[in-house]
Amino acid sequence: MGLKKSHDAPTAGPDERRLPRDLPGLLTALDDPDPLARRWAARDLAQYPESSDALVERLGRETEPSVTAVILTSLTLIGDEIAVAGLTECLRSEDAMLRNAAIEAMKQLPEEVAPWMGRLLEDPDPDVRIFAVDVLESLRHPQVEEWLIRVITQDAHVNVCATAVDLLGEVGSERATPALLALKQRFADEPYIQFAADLALKRISAD
Repeated sequence: MGLKKSHDAPTAGPDERRLPRDLPGLLTALDDPDPLARRWAARDLAQYPESSDALVERLGRETEPSVTAVILTSLTLIGDEIAVAGLTECLRSEDAMLRNAAIEAMKQLPEEVAPWMGRLLEDPDPDVRIFAVDVLESLRHPQVEEWLIRVITQDAHVNVCATAVDLLGEVGSERATPALLALKQRFADEPYIQFAADLALKRISAD
């Protein structure tokens, strides 16, 4: 899904919006039984940063994919701490589509997401840690390599380390070499770790 951070308000024809378009009216429409009304409300609420709480709450119980998509877009446009917290909670969702869409949204907010990365990469749930590494893939933040080195140095879960070393092979520098060598020693009996670490070392030495 293409998400782009912008503060331009979306537009629509007046007959597509039944309730008043002020904040109270939009918040009411966000709970309308009609998915079309909810979708327009979610879209128009991007103009109101104070609505991020309501959008996050609605996201947790929305069942219509098209409405969910617009809520995620509006949260990305708002991009405040509440919005980012709501996006990070989606990483725990059993809904793979929601999870993946939230990851894509987070990638559009590198500066806003950065303060959350430390705790996401140390989350008790290894799946959340893996999804956090997925966010790093396109985060375009100067700390990406540092975060990945920390993962392959400290994380005890082989799948988390495997995901991190794959990405480190794409974005790593000579700085990552000692951590990659240590990873190979730590998971000496894991063929994929050996393969991925060797590939990362080869790519780094070729740069």
